[in-house]
Amino acid sequence: MRIVIFGGGGREHALAWRCVSEGHEVHVAPGSDGIASDATCHPLALSDHAAAVALCHRIAPALVIVGPEQPLVDGLADRLRAAGLAVFGPSAAAAELEGSKAVAKAFMARHHIPTARYVRVDSLGAGLEALASFAGPPVVKASGLAAGKGVTVAESFAEAELALRSCLEGQVFGAAGDTVVLEERLQGEEASLFVISDGERWLCLPPAQDHKRLRDGDHGPNTGGMGAYSPAPVCDAGVLAQVELEVIAPTLAGLRAEGRPFVGALFIGLMIEQGRARVIEYNCRFGDPEIQPVLFGLQAPIVPHLHAAARGDLAAGGVLPGMPAATVVIAAAGYPGKTVSGAAIRGLAAAAALPDLKVFHAGTRHSADEGWVTAGGRVIGVCARGPDLRAAIARAYEGCALIEVVGGQHRRDIGARALALA
Repeated sequence: MRIVIFGGGGREHALAWRCVSEGHEVHVAPGSDGIASDATCHPLALSDHAAAVALCHRIAPALVIVGPEQPLVDGLADRLRAAGLAVFGPSAAAAELEGSKAVAKAFMARHHIPTARYVRVDSLGAGLEALASFAGPPVVKASGLAAGKGVTVAESFAEAELALRSCLEGQVFGAAGDTVVLEERLQGEEASLFVISDGERWLCLPPAQDHKRLRDGDHGPNTGGMGAYSPAPVCDAGVLAQVELEVIAPTLAGLRAEGRPFVGALFIGLMIEQGRARVIEYNCRFGDPEIQPVLFGLQAPIVPHLHAAARGDLAAGGVLPGMPAATVVIAAAGYPGKTVSGAAIRGLAAAAALPDLKVFHAGTRHSADEGWVTAGGRVIGVCARGPDLRAAIARAYEGCALIEVVGGQHRRDIGARALALA
């Protein structure tokens, strides 16, 4: 099958690698120097929808996958479908569940989906008033897209107020922070669940757990993700059954009833406490880096399901099988704040020679003069699989030890919670 994937980060590299490993011809736009080692890349701007359609007409793919959230929220999937293509990715109307946290929370309230109490505010005065209504420091979320960095899990009311002022006064997230959601802080363990849907039926991938904080022990600022592992034992069969009944089914039914059926990958961020889950957030695409270990460990083909979802004839049922896998993200100096590109990366070939290990490129570039250098905040994901999670994590860190990203940083406790439960 000929497949076109739109995007150029670690998520798209993992998707491209997986599709190629299943025997398909893969084209990625714009792709990256790292992705080019596994698939054919076509430089273009994701904001240029006409160019995206023209590329697909030249390649004539059987399946198109839109990877990142911004083009989905901007309606790229709609434009591609209108051109007669089979597209895995939601409409702009359905993608609003990620494009606006305020819209998503209101949707959950309308459809009785278990989640935390929240207040939407559009001004500092309203925000300060709402802040006083919480018994403990709330989570402060910029409502719009902020590359995974718009959430502050406040440890004090002073920290929550600072985050509120940063959004509404300081404009640190631009227009994405013009509306803020204050949300009751849930307790428990987080998990990430990816649901493949054709708008009516669904299929789950093995659950994962992401590590959002920059430093070991879940300290430091929130990031787009510093590592992940799968499967996540906290999301067991009982939790999955509850989530299917109380979250997935009413979410998909609610979207259909509102005239915006969801076709694509629905990410559901869960907080699990005492065997029950509540929804933290929705995303309208595969999450990065969680999808890296999920796809690397998957033990059944995924492309037929993506194709079926795009065509509207997905066969529902259960969770695809996966073996344990883990990804450690190596980030540039300064991340999640300002970073400077061009730092040298060494040892990629040595790491790639290890069995059951793959390096996924998120923010790199390559030239004959410089070799591999950094070109973004999150630079690479070192992903490994094994017979059990401990072995997978050990192999991922074995790969990290062979790689030097000058000035780089990474966590050394990915998967620690799961290992503690083992």
